[in-house]
Amino acid sequence: MKDIQAVIFDLDGTLLYTLDDLTDSINYTMTKYGYPVYTVPQIQAFVGNGLEKLTERALGCRPDNFDEIFEFFKDYYAAHCNEKTKLYDGVKEMIESVKDKYKMAIVTNKNVTALEALRKIYFDGLIEVIIGQSADLNKKPAPDGVFLALQKLGVKKENAVYVGDSEVDVMTAKNSGLPMIACLWGFRSKEILLNCGAKIFAEQPSDIIKILENE
Repeated sequence: MKDIQAVIFDLDGTLLYTLDDLTDSINYTMTKYGYPVYTVPQIQAFVGNGLEKLTERALGCRPDNFDEIFEFFKDYYAAHCNEKTKLYDGVKEMIESVKDKYKMAIVTNKNVTALEALRKIYFDGLIEVIIGQSADLNKKPAPDGVFLALQKLGVKKENAVYVGDSEVDVMTAKNSGLPMIACLWGFRSKEILLNCGAKIFAEQPSDIIKILENE
């Protein structure tokens, strides 16, 4: 890839494995309010559009007390978001290599409370700009978060690339006008990503370096 100055990363399924904590937190919430619980693969199919949409998909509807249920889940997850969460193998090394040559940002639909906790643990001093869900920004696949990250980095979209793992990320990159590197270790299969229009694939984090350097 030529003239790349910045790399914009998705978070869940791209840099961090978060499914177990999301599953445990949603199941705790479902049990508390008398709804069925889910397996990890079922929750995997629900994620990608933020915690509110995850809650709605788990409930199967928006009941009258949806706001209460969502607030409980959001608070519980924020307090338990790093019980089983971890960096994917090779991600830390990849980030350190990318940091030597490119500016970096994270743009995610994760709520700010949980994001701030995870930022301090995994990315403090490594990634300079991290954009989470906010009332002031439309969620991905809207391009708002990407454009804000680019503004903060001082980089034009023509000089940036987006890295993600889901159909939401494919659409985010498209809506932002950025090329995308699709990660195959994340929450979606290559078939799903291909069907959504992904064209460049990384089978492991170190492949991102090779793609950026045109190897």
